[in-house]
Amino acid sequence: MKDKKILYISSEVVPYLPHSELSNLGFEIPKMVNDLGGHTRIFIPKYGLINERRHQLHEVIRLSGMNLVVNDIDMPLIIKVASIPKERMQVYFIDNDDYFKGRGLYSEDDGSLYNDNDERAIFFAKGVIETVKKLNWSPDIIHVQGWIAALVPLYCKYYYKDEPLLANTKIVTSFYEPPFSNDLSGDVFSKIAFDSIDDEHIEILKKGTLDNMFANAAQHSDAIILASESVSDAVKKAAHNSTKPILDLTKESDPLTAHETFYQTDF
Repeated sequence: MKDKKILYISSEVVPYLPHSELSNLGFEIPKMVNDLGGHTRIFIPKYGLINERRHQLHEVIRLSGMNLVVNDIDMPLIIKVASIPKERMQVYFIDNDDYFKGRGLYSEDDGSLYNDNDERAIFFAKGVIETVKKLNWSPDIIHVQGWIAALVPLYCKYYYKDEPLLANTKIVTSFYEPPFSNDLSGDVFSKIAFDSIDDEHIEILKKGTLDNMFANAAQHSDAIILASESVSDAVKKAAHNSTKPILDLTKESDPLTAHETFYQTDF
């Protein structure tokens, strides 16, 4: 693992969000890589429930200031950064007043889904890669975790297909228990098609369900991790039908060692 560069793009990471299977591994796996001499960058959304003062977030002016087009609308990108206490781990936060300020992970307090979750996922995917481009940092592996990061494999493979920094990058996607079961609001298919991604790569998203978004991520990843017993049957089927290398964490006694070994697989 020494000197391997891994970009972690996640929905949740402790200590910034509550403990869960995803948020715990979102911290523990990068820490393991750092401890073994690798290099990591972590990206998560700047949800409204993340306390900026407590976690000492600050805006990075040189990275902020660009607009990202989502469904033909310019949306300002704000980048904030913090360091995980006692660790050599830097975390970048993708922010935008419309998509994240004062808002939770995916739903209102009453449990109803935000009606722009599809746009939030598109904005997040673009925001991460545009920031990595500004950092001029070429990862060996991009490790994707969580629903809001699920469009990253698609965008890396097609929207950013000519980006030199990603020319030799492999994409690993971990799947967990789905955080919600409802359909995504809005027409995610047409919003992605607006970015000139061919219909054949997003056909499954004509029905905008979370399972279909995860299946699309499996299709466009180079390797897959089944990280939870509660991964949906539809996503498990999509993963096994993909013929990609698969790590089933439910069969591993030491998930960190399993990740270390899997990262060194020839995807």
